[in-house]
Amino acid sequence: MIDFAVEMSGVTKRYKHFTLDQIDLKLPTGCIMGFVGANGAGKSTTLRILMGLVHQDAGTVHALGYTMPDQQASAKLEIGFVSEDMWLYGSPTLGWHMDFVRSIYRRWDSVYADSLLRRFDLKAQQRIKGMSHGQRVKAALVLALARRPQLLLLDEPTTGLDPIARREVLGELMAVLADEERTILFSSHNTLDVEQISDQIAFIDRGRIVECSDKETFLDRWRRLRLVLAPQSKLPGLPGVVNVEGSSRLPVVTTDQFEPAMVTAYKEAGAAVQSVDAMTLEEIFVASVESRREGRP
Repeated sequence: MIDFAVEMSGVTKRYKHFTLDQIDLKLPTGCIMGFVGANGAGKSTTLRILMGLVHQDAGTVHALGYTMPDQQASAKLEIGFVSEDMWLYGSPTLGWHMDFVRSIYRRWDSVYADSLLRRFDLKAQQRIKGMSHGQRVKAALVLALARRPQLLLLDEPTTGLDPIARREVLGELMAVLADEERTILFSSHNTLDVEQISDQIAFIDRGRIVECSDKETFLDRWRRLRLVLAPQSKLPGLPGVVNVEGSSRLPVVTTDQFEPAMVTAYKEAGAAVQSVDAMTLEEIFVASVESRREGRP
């Protein structure tokens, strides 16, 4: 088993109005990484480079140990890819697509494929053109998952799904990781989905990775402190403060390096600490991106 299913170093891709800039990304085997960014941040470009669909201008890319794009033919036998804009043939049935994919990939698991059809409430006899958006996404997932790929790349797979369909899809992705040798890179701008199923998180903004860590570290070190500042007192400059909002009398401090000593430091400076609040992944993402866009450390 390889240590990292995905390794990207210094990866750059230049377009006329956008640059994917010096992407460094490592995803350990057996993990699920939520790749979070606003629309146009570079998520899809990164995944397409990993698949060999787009060739980087600079940097090195390895997927499952294969060098991309040079060894993409071999790599794609072990990689499943699902994108929200992936289109299947409209007239044939889902069963026709399943037979076609089974003829190419030796790991196709017919029993698992039938199980997925039942879980997703799909019928092999359904024609693709008669399916709803949610059904088409689930059909694409059946075709990818039943191949038993070692690495699964998902580009916004839950976009446009109703709550029930999204729950079904997320539940199946979590079940995939029962096999500790399988790995998922899951891009989304929906931080709630990412927070539910990921154990690794990477934030991307304007073509650059701005944060990358395991989920628990993110949630543990980010805090929002609500203070009451005594007259004539000033807030001390503490490491890790990324934002101060509110009034001068009632400041709200956001930090990405929280430790209990911060509470002591604020009290010694004449501030009463009303609360120390945990933050959701969405709040962390917004605070992280905004602090960098505004030029803070």
